[in-house]
Amino acid sequence: MKHIHMIGIGGSAMAPLAGMLRERGYRVTGSDAGVYPPASTLLESLAIPFASTFDAKHLTPAPDLIVVGNAISRGNVEVEEMLDRKLPHRSLPEILEEEFLPGKHSVVVTGTHGKTTTTAMLAWIFQVAGKHPNFLVGGVAENFGKSYGLGGGPEFILEGDEYDSAYWDKAAKFFHYQPDDLIITSLEFDHADIYADFDAYQLAFRRLVNLVPRRGRTVIWGDSAAGEALRKAAEKAFSPVITYGFEKGNDWTAENAAIDGDGMNFQVCSRNELYAEIRLSATGRHNVLNALAAFIIAQGRGIRRESIHEALGTFQSVKRRMDVKGEIDSILVVDDFAHHPTAIRATIEAARLRWPGRRLWAVLEPRSNSMRRRVFQDALPEALALGDRVVLGTVHRAGQLTDDQRLDPETVASSVRRLGKDARVLPSADAIADFLSAESRPGDLLLIMSNGSFDGLCEKLLGRLSKRLPSEAHTL
Repeated sequence: MKHIHMIGIGGSAMAPLAGMLRERGYRVTGSDAGVYPPASTLLESLAIPFASTFDAKHLTPAPDLIVVGNAISRGNVEVEEMLDRKLPHRSLPEILEEEFLPGKHSVVVTGTHGKTTTTAMLAWIFQVAGKHPNFLVGGVAENFGKSYGLGGGPEFILEGDEYDSAYWDKAAKFFHYQPDDLIITSLEFDHADIYADFDAYQLAFRRLVNLVPRRGRTVIWGDSAAGEALRKAAEKAFSPVITYGFEKGNDWTAENAAIDGDGMNFQVCSRNELYAEIRLSATGRHNVLNALAAFIIAQGRGIRRESIHEALGTFQSVKRRMDVKGEIDSILVVDDFAHHPTAIRATIEAARLRWPGRRLWAVLEPRSNSMRRRVFQDALPEALALGDRVVLGTVHRAGQLTDDQRLDPETVASSVRRLGKDARVLPSADAIADFLSAESRPGDLLLIMSNGSFDGLCEKLLGRLSKRLPSEAHTL
């Protein structure tokens, strides 16, 4: 049994990869600077031993192969030991390319927004259709209760991340995924720590499209709201390019989309002819687009529309996508991964549809590598001002950025106030939890947005709300 050691095993993709390797029969160990749920829960359930510190001793005796996560840099004691001893090593996307993708029809879902949800939708459609999918999602797919599956079917459905691969390979992960079918959901500048500007960001997707074979398909959002970027990214494709959206002129359209309780109803039309009627168990026009992209790929792989309809109607989304954490005294606490102005806008709009009539608090932690920078400082206020009240936390690891690089939450809050909405910046998750538990009132929706833990804000908030007297609230 080959021994594989994983440096950075607690990463959101590394822990699922560890599970995949374990299911393949490898002996897997790992290390990280702290491993937390859901990664720790998954690893423990699979009896994969891991250390919560890095130590060169973890490489003695020498493993047969080392997988190095992209969050790991030179200077890490295990990396330095690995290099000194010339131990064989790979990045996460290299392992996927070499171990799991040969012989599979690779379906790669990419884009600035929506790729995690769309990947999970596709995996569930293929599961319901009895296609036994292999898949890897950048989040916990609720229908499966985990982020990956090795069903043994002919397809491998992958979330295609445009972030870098490893310290020695700064190209996007998705270049390793050999797409036969490719979805690009959207293109907006992101990952300012990796890409110098939007042109560099867009170029990565143009190069990815160039990897799709002639027999494959490139599926792109074609509405005017997508801008020219997507069409430019696909303009030199050798494969057929299929467009989707709400607007006439797309190859596939979603029409008559309407809210229906906790879900959406819409019609799927192919070149203006009705093809199917869908009930989607998720809210928001952005999720209708996600479902339409998944629909196109699924029907192209021979899945009957009845199976697609059943799957989308029973789809349970991904953890941290409009994730209801609890409701106390009619105050609803919802957790979401939104960390880009467009995603924040879509999340707030979807929350308005799903929970109409509630006073909505938009609570944001500037945590992602792009959100911590000033790149979104001008765009954030208009997105946040879609809420009724706005609370900002401080910039995560602010000391890593210079003053001229770093987002200024006070400037964002001031701009929100000029748009007519109350906004304030508070210094910690505890301070935010104290403030919201005092100021919220029955009927409020507290929408917590961060791509990290926000220092356990949701749990702290629910704990404080549970201790106050019923209906004890103040209004601003």
